[in-house]
Amino acid sequence: MAEYKRRKKVEEDEGAPQWLLTYGDLTTLLLTFFIMMFTTATIDGREMQLILSAFQGSFGLLPGGKTLSAGELAEMGNVIESLPAHERGRAMAKAIKEAQSIFHPEIKTRNVVITVDERGIVISLASDAYFKQASAELDIERAREVLEKIAELITKTDYKNKHIRIEGHTDNRPTDPDGPWLSNWHLSSARALNVLGYLVDFGADPERMSVVGYGEYKPIFKNDTEEGRSKNRRVDIVILREN
Repeated sequence: MAEYKRRKKVEEDEGAPQWLLTYGDLTTLLLTFFIMMFTTATIDGREMQLILSAFQGSFGLLPGGKTLSAGELAEMGNVIESLPAHERGRAMAKAIKEAQSIFHPEIKTRNVVITVDERGIVISLASDAYFKQASAELDIERAREVLEKIAELITKTDYKNKHIRIEGHTDNRPTDPDGPWLSNWHLSSARALNVLGYLVDFGADPERMSVVGYGEYKPIFKNDTEEGRSKNRRVDIVILREN
């Protein structure tokens, strides 16, 4: 009897308990699920619905219970990393990094700001650094190098099919009634047009370019301080997203 108890104890000690295997499987599934949820910023709504269909009923909250079958659902579940949206996100991140490297000296002096938004990649030129006060005339000695860099960037292979929009902006202070500008719209449009002219001179394709003047109506900071007004006075070169 004593020998039987010892043999039974040894047999029970071999391997992991069954409950631990079940717990491990559950933990792995949860980890996979939350990793997938973390990547949903690059997946559109329809694709996300297709992926989540495989989880219906898994936690006892949704009716039914489906698995990924051969075809679109299986492919989507297996190759999330290669989804077009994900690839576009990676390409955008690479482009931003490249632009930040090219304009590092100007970014350091705050004469150029690189951002990304729903429009695309935005290269913002501080008007106070490159334009004379209340004037659309470029200080070309200061602006030449940065404009040449922009022209070179937007003629690269990665951008050759993308549309470029040049947007002029001002602060909310009225223009000088005795000056040449009827409104801030006129001033912002003239500045954007002058930037366009130099970019074309430096090799940019005019067929891919457009110009818009927003005047004071697209501020990025409040106009109640001089610092805020100075940041609103800018020209944005926008490498537009597709569609």
